[in-house]
Amino acid sequence: MKKLILMSALCLTAITAFSQTAEKKWNVGFYGGITQYNGDRGMNFYSTTQPATYGFACVSISRYLNNHFDASIFFTRGEVGNREQPQYWSPDNDKNHFHVRLNTVSLVLRYNLLAPKWAVRPYVYAGVGGIMHERIFGLKERFDYALPSFGGGLNFRLNSVISLQLEESFMYTTTDGMDHTVGGGTNDGYLYHKAGLTFNLGKKKDADNDGVSDKKDKCDNTPAGVAVDNVGCPLDRDGDGVADYLDACIEVKGLAAMKGCPDQDFDGLTDAEDRCPAVAGSIELKGCPDADKDGIADIDDKCSGTLPGYKVDANGCTLDNDKDGIVNEEDACPELAGILVFKGCPDTDGDGVSDNNDRCPDIKGTIENKGCPAIAKEDIVKITLIASKIYFETGSDKLKLISNSQLDDLVVILNRYSAITLTIEGHTDNVGDDAYNMELSQKRTVSVKNYLVSKGIPATRLNAVGYGETKPVADNTKAAGKAKNRRVELITSY
Repeated sequence: MKKLILMSALCLTAITAFSQTAEKKWNVGFYGGITQYNGDRGMNFYSTTQPATYGFACVSISRYLNNHFDASIFFTRGEVGNREQPQYWSPDNDKNHFHVRLNTVSLVLRYNLLAPKWAVRPYVYAGVGGIMHERIFGLKERFDYALPSFGGGLNFRLNSVISLQLEESFMYTTTDGMDHTVGGGTNDGYLYHKAGLTFNLGKKKDADNDGVSDKKDKCDNTPAGVAVDNVGCPLDRDGDGVADYLDACIEVKGLAAMKGCPDQDFDGLTDAEDRCPAVAGSIELKGCPDADKDGIADIDDKCSGTLPGYKVDANGCTLDNDKDGIVNEEDACPELAGILVFKGCPDTDGDGVSDNNDRCPDIKGTIENKGCPAIAKEDIVKITLIASKIYFETGSDKLKLISNSQLDDLVVILNRYSAITLTIEGHTDNVGDDAYNMELSQKRTVSVKNYLVSKGIPATRLNAVGYGETKPVADNTKAAGKAKNRRVELITSY
């Protein structure tokens, strides 16, 4: 029994097939499966109550008749048995089970419901056959006719040669008693649950329909409609190894990678597409080289040798937007015409400070003052005087009203020198906590800054810094010294 099951498994895993066609008329199949019994000791083919499973192996040979009919002969070898109690008509001394080995041969006519073009084809069949029973328990061998023999199944086409078949095959004997029992009004019958694979045999005369027999055809998969030579291979008039039907340049020998077209400089562009067919170049520049890597092909470049990273125009020349003779990458003012000494920037007021660095580009000044004129000595003196007359409420950052007129004079000077920056420094004596003095001095400088901003001086021109008692200018042990240390200093700069 185990050998039969193993044989069935080997048949299923090793072989696959499908029904024959008009071109491949012969077919051989290999199957395996399970056998069930129907008779006096078991009346249901599809019963699942039997404790034992019986298997079989099968070989078939088929012949194509037409699109719907095949003739087949099947050979099977397997076993069948039953362990049910005998019926009331069985002899008392009969055993409660039987076990028989079956060898069958069947000749059947199969009808396929669908034509060969379908991948899945249901079918039915009927025929006659013979059975040789090899008794394992009981009597010796006996021979019976199988009539009728019929069944049906599904054929799954895997490719043009191989198919998978699933089939149910019924076989009834012309006698009764194989199961040691005669009675019940039904002859013994068998059901084969069958699965297998079949092969179409033979070879097409002209599989690719190119007019050259398969025996002579050296290119047996030529696409339909393609012209071939006398050995069945597609024509290649220029002899470059690329068939004419795939060759974009039929009359010129070329490369397979270029679909049969030439590429003499091997730069990945066919000669017909290449602006520089004799010199390797880039695909982006249509096959032409670019020696200075500025993105302009050498044949179009009027300014060869451009430095790396420099932008160029359509002629390959570096850009000079302001036309001052200094290219943009070297021009600190690429949109304003200037001079070389100032890296391409102008000096409108002629004070030796380029406009991009000149705090006063429209007024002639000095280099020391970043292009702005020097502050008049009388104004410097006046600023120092103003600083000495800025007063606050005692212990507060609130400005005394007397300070307002002094700060208004400071606003006039700051407006006269619109480019200067003013730093407001606040200082205290050493009376009180250090941290408190630091905070108070900072608040007082901010009060001065806020007043100036309220009068229209931009905050960006003003810096407020409190130093507390950290920078005394006199002796803090004396009242006069403390008075000098409580001060505001105004410092101008460009």
